[in-house]
Amino acid sequence: MRDLLLQLALAAVPAVLAITLHEAAHGYAALALGDDTARRMGRLSLNPLRHVDRVGTVLLPGALLLLQLLTIGRVAFMFGWAKPVPVAAWRFRDPRRGMMVVAAAGPAMNFLLAWLGALALHGLGLLPAGAADIAETLIFYFILTNLVLGLFNLLPIPPMDGGRIMVGLLPARAAARWARLEPAGIAIVLLGVFVLPQLLRQLGVAFDPVGATLGRVLPRAIDLVLQLAGYHEHV
Repeated sequence: MRDLLLQLALAAVPAVLAITLHEAAHGYAALALGDDTARRMGRLSLNPLRHVDRVGTVLLPGALLLLQLLTIGRVAFMFGWAKPVPVAAWRFRDPRRGMMVVAAAGPAMNFLLAWLGALALHGLGLLPAGAADIAETLIFYFILTNLVLGLFNLLPIPPMDGGRIMVGLLPARAAARWARLEPAGIAIVLLGVFVLPQLLRQLGVAFDPVGATLGRVLPRAIDLVLQLAGYHEHV
């Protein structure tokens, strides 16, 4: 039980940091482009409590963590969200392009954090053996969580960041149509990524395009982050 609680804590802390800094990056990007809404509403903060969504930040990630640790003994996949940072796009010089930049800031922050985590691996040799093992596990979860969160948020479905980036890239008429998906976007993602593949698996049908793509891209992303941090072989 003690080992399970330790694993849970080591996985939960990186998840909270990754989600918090992801949301803060949106707010700071909006501020840089001229919108101080997040700052005025107290959301331009590194305090995780200001970004917590009861379901997306606590219940769903916690259930995923516990389920995976109890069944396979490790964390292979994470999903969650925080309260969206308020953005007044009309305050940008170009609202559509501004929202695209604000959206891209979240995944960009996660990729930066993953790289910083990989750099931190260089310091493990300075720690005592027991502390180094715990720190290595913590850093592994930190890198993995940030890469998964960053990559998953690039799904091109609003309100995912990738969907808002897509709205900024598409021609105006197509962008307006694509943006109309936003009210149903989370439901589409949850059903298409989690529920439908599980139901089809029970029927013997292997259909999980997002999971399969993530399974191919994630190892390459980890390799790239480690290489950028100065490692030329797997750690």
